[in-house]
Amino acid sequence: MSSDVLVRAEGVSKKFSRNLMKSLWYGVQDTLDDLVGRDGTTDKLRPSEFWALDNVSFDLRRGECLGLIGRNGAGKTTLLKLLNGLIKPDNGRIEITGRLGALIALGAGFNPILSGRENIYINASILGLSRREINEKINYIIDFADLGEFIDAPVQSYSSGMVVRLGFAVAAAIDPDVLLLDEVLAVGDERFQIKCLNTLAEFRRRGAGFIFVSHNMRMITRYCEKVMYIRHGQVQYFGDVATGIARYYKDMHASGSADEADIPDSTDTLGSGKVKILSSQFLNSRDEIVSEIGVGEPVSLVVQYELRDVDVKRAVLDVVVEDAQEVVYQGTNALAGMAFENLLDHGELRVRFACLPVNMDYLIFNFALLDQATGEVHDWKRNLRLNVRRSPKHGGRLVMPTTWEMNAVEQPKARLLVSNE
Repeated sequence: MSSDVLVRAEGVSKKFSRNLMKSLWYGVQDTLDDLVGRDGTTDKLRPSEFWALDNVSFDLRRGECLGLIGRNGAGKTTLLKLLNGLIKPDNGRIEITGRLGALIALGAGFNPILSGRENIYINASILGLSRREINEKINYIIDFADLGEFIDAPVQSYSSGMVVRLGFAVAAAIDPDVLLLDEVLAVGDERFQIKCLNTLAEFRRRGAGFIFVSHNMRMITRYCEKVMYIRHGQVQYFGDVATGIARYYKDMHASGSADEADIPDSTDTLGSGKVKILSSQFLNSRDEIVSEIGVGEPVSLVVQYELRDVDVKRAVLDVVVEDAQEVVYQGTNALAGMAFENLLDHGELRVRFACLPVNMDYLIFNFALLDQATGEVHDWKRNLRLNVRRSPKHGGRLVMPTTWEMNAVEQPKARLLVSNE
C-alpha cells in the first residue's frame, strides 16, 4: 500500500447461516480446514447461508473520514468487525497500517463485575498499551470519561451513556491511526458528543483516519469526505457524500421505510467556544424578521456571532435543512467550502435561499460554525424552525435551488456563491 493509505479492503466477503445448528457445524468444518491447511473458502453458499458482505472494496487514507450508511442489517457492523479482526473474511483481504481503535458494540470487552478503573487497565492492555503507559494516561482517561465517583463502581451499574464515555475515553487514550465508530455517539449526551467530535478533530490533525457508521445523516454530511452505502451486503455507492445520501434516501423511500435519526432538541451553546453563536433569525426579501414564509419565497438565515479566539481567522458555516420526516435537503461539508474569512470581533453570517424545498408545514434548520481544516466544532445550534404557508399555486413540493448566495455583513470578501450540484 502507499504510505497514505491506512486501510485497504479488496473483495471482502463474509457469509453467515440463518440456522443455529448448521452455523455451528459449518464453524467446525471451517476450523478443521484451517487446522489441516485446506482452503475451505468457496464462492458458493451452503444450505441456509447468506452473504452478509459480498465483494466489498475500498481505501481509507490519512486524515479521511469515511461514512458508512445503510439500513439495519445491511452489513455495516459486520464490516467493522472484519476490520477489527473479531471475525475473519471468507474471501478477500484486508490491510491496515498503524494502531487501530474501535467502538463497535456498546460495552463490548467490558467485564460487568469489575469496576470502571479495572476495565480501563484490561481494555487498554488489549489495545496495546503497556502498564506503564496506562498508568501515565489513567488520569486522562478518567477525566475524559467524566464518571466521577462511579469510576470505582462495577460497570454493570453504569448507564449506556456512561459505558460509551468509558469506552471512548479508552479508545482516545491509545491515540489510534484508525478509529472505527458504530453509532456510539448517538448514546451519549450532546456535550459529550461535542467533546468526542473535537477529540476526533485533533486526531485528524495528526493524520488519523475514521470509519463512521451512523443513521444520523447530519453527522455523516458534516464530517465525512466520502460515503459508502451498503445494501444487502453489497456496495451500492462509494464516493460523494451528498450523492450517496440521496441514493440511500431514494431507496429507503421506495421501500416505504425510514430509519430514525437522533435529533435531540437543544438551545445550549456547544463546542469549543472559540467562535460563539449569539443569535439567529430568518429574514424575508424586505429584510424583515419572520418565522414563516410562503412556498417559493426567498428567505435568509442570519447568524450573529462573537469571535472569542483571535487566532481563528476563517470559519465554515455548516447548514442542514430538514423537514418533519427528517429528510436532509441540503448539507454542506465542514471541509469543503462555505468558508468565511477575516472574521470580525462581532459580525453576521448570512445564507440566502432563493427558494426552499417544501413537503411539510415547516422546515428545521441545524447549523454550526466549524474549523475548516479539522472540523472542530466552535458552536452548534439545532432545531431552528421555519413555518411554511402553502398555496394551490405552488403545491406541496419545490426543488432545491442549485446555488446558495451567502454573504457576511461588513465582510465583502466573505461573499461567495457555492453550487451544491
